Amino acid sequence: MNDLKFCPKCGNQTLQWDGEKKWSCSECDYVLYHNVAGAVAVLVKCGNEILLTRRNQEPKKGKLDLAGGFVDPKESAEETCVRELYEEMKIEVEISRLKYLASLPNIYEYKNITYNTLDLFYEYEVAEKFDVNLEISEISETVWLRKEEIKLEDIAFDSQRIFFEKYKKQ
Repeated sequence: MNDLKFCPKCGNQTLQWDGEKKWSCSECDYVLYHNVAGAVAVLVKCGNEILLTRRNQEPKKGKLDLAGGFVDPKESAEETCVRELYEEMKIEVEISRLKYLASLPNIYEYKNITYNTLDLFYEYEVAEKFDVNLEISEISETVWLRKEEIKLEDIAFDSQRIFFEKYKKQ
């Protein structure tokens, strides 16, 4: 976050990060807010098994993850679920069958920028397990696991570990 030093309004090297959510310029009235980003995670469930993905890129390459991603501008969280499941695994989802489960704050670090996110968790139940057509750039494999088989230390992100810790107790 400290890489941004020059004010885009006055051009002076006076841009200061407050350590939480905004940059401001001490020479002019410029302020840039770094607001929380919306993200979704979809728990695809078949009976007592959950579909997890293995990340094929940083951050957290090689760790297990739920399918999902960042909400695009002018897109609802549910629309993001539909788009991300199709982009990552070519799964076509009926938006009306998505079930909201929870929300948790998270931190996502990418290329020296820390993004504060609000992760929205959804469930999508399917009648039978299926083979996945992977987007290899993002995912190296998928795996079906029962919730009791999920090891929290194998999960990529803090919000998902917290979610699974609670989910496994249900």
